[in-house]
Amino acid sequence: MKHQPADVALAVKRLQYRHHRALSRALAPLGLSLVQWDTLRHLHRQPDASLHDLAMLTFQTDQSFGSLATRMAERGLIERIPGPGRAVKHRLTTKGEQLRAEGQKAVNDVVKSSFHPLSAAQLQQLGDLLDITLGPDPTT
Repeated sequence: MKHQPADVALAVKRLQYRHHRALSRALAPLGLSLVQWDTLRHLHRQPDASLHDLAMLTFQTDQSFGSLATRMAERGLIERIPGPGRAVKHRLTTKGEQLRAEGQKAVNDVVKSSFHPLSAAQLQQLGDLLDITLGPDPTT
C-alpha cells in the first residue's frame, strides 16, 4: 500500500493523540497533567529556563504558561527566581524533581508499549525519518 503524505500526517496525529490520552491517564495518579510533567522534564534538562522558553517548549502561549507556572510554584513543584533585569528563571524543587522522575517511569512505560511492535532497527529508522522531516529543533 502506497502511503500518501496526508495519510502519514493523519497517522502521526493519531499516534500523538493516543500518546496524549495514555500519558494523561498514567500521570493522573501523580497529580500531574501532561503539560505539567512536560514542564518538569524541560526544567530538568534546562535549569533556569525563562517563562518564554518554557512556553515554547511546552507548546503554550506565554500568558497560559505564566498561569501554569504560578500554579506549579504554589504547589511547590517549581520555583521562580529573579534573573537579570525583569527576567524570571525557573527551577525544579525537590518535590518537582521527585514527581518528574516518577512521571518519567510512567511515560517510559506508555511509550515503550506504543512502539513495542517495532524492531530496534525500525524504531531507529522512524526516528531518523522524523529528524529529516522536522529539521533542526528551533527551541534549542
